[in-house]
Amino acid sequence: MKLLVCISKAPDTTSKIAFTDGNTKFDENGVQYIVNPYDEWYALVRALELVEANGGTVTTITVGTAADDPTIRKALAIGANDAVRIDAEPTDAYFVAKQIAEYAKTNGYDMILTGKETINYNGAQIGGMIAEFLDQPYVSLAEKLDMNGEVATLERMVAGGSEIVEVNTPFVISAAKGMAEQRIPNMRGIMAARTKPLQVVPPVEASLLSEVVSYELPPAKSACKYIDADNMDELVELLHNEAKVI
Repeated sequence: MKLLVCISKAPDTTSKIAFTDGNTKFDENGVQYIVNPYDEWYALVRALELVEANGGTVTTITVGTAADDPTIRKALAIGANDAVRIDAEPTDAYFVAKQIAEYAKTNGYDMILTGKETINYNGAQIGGMIAEFLDQPYVSLAEKLDMNGEVATLERMVAGGSEIVEVNTPFVISAAKGMAEQRIPNMRGIMAARTKPLQVVPPVEASLLSEVVSYELPPAKSACKYIDADNMDELVELLHNEAKVI
């Protein structure tokens, strides 16, 4: 099997978030980046498991600049065979999906895996767009994936239960929690990642269909109010008139 896993970077959840240029740009000063967890823990690890069981290769692909190389190397350390970086700023979901799809068209992958979303933008758009560009089946939010030859059986949660889907290769999926368990790179993997191929290719022409107008931090949390346990009337009054939850 020849698998392609889409990898992106995201700020570590402990990073302090700020904006610049009149709240139109994300301030990257002092921000520690990680591999987007849905891409790493679920899409990448399940791809590696499938190849370990059935043979084949796992390639990661990222739309980004040289600043993305450390996170790409992390994916290589976990076990991917090689990596591709399309040398462009990932400013728009349509643009990113177009770049990945155009590369995939000429390289014939049996499966393209993405995480269900990125933890910084939560757009969940890339997988569906790639599938549309390639005219391939798309299964979103998959929690289980098993292969039998060229037929994949996938499971995902739906309202009131779960749904079992069968699809022939090639296809595109987005991976959700439950698809695999996180892997921690060992020293051997970290050392091997330094010499694994990382191909940098130029972007193709593609339109930008959206742009960031501004960013805004959520309002600061108000101080906690403590109500005496014997004063039920005051508690009810506050929940009703101030919190408006009852």
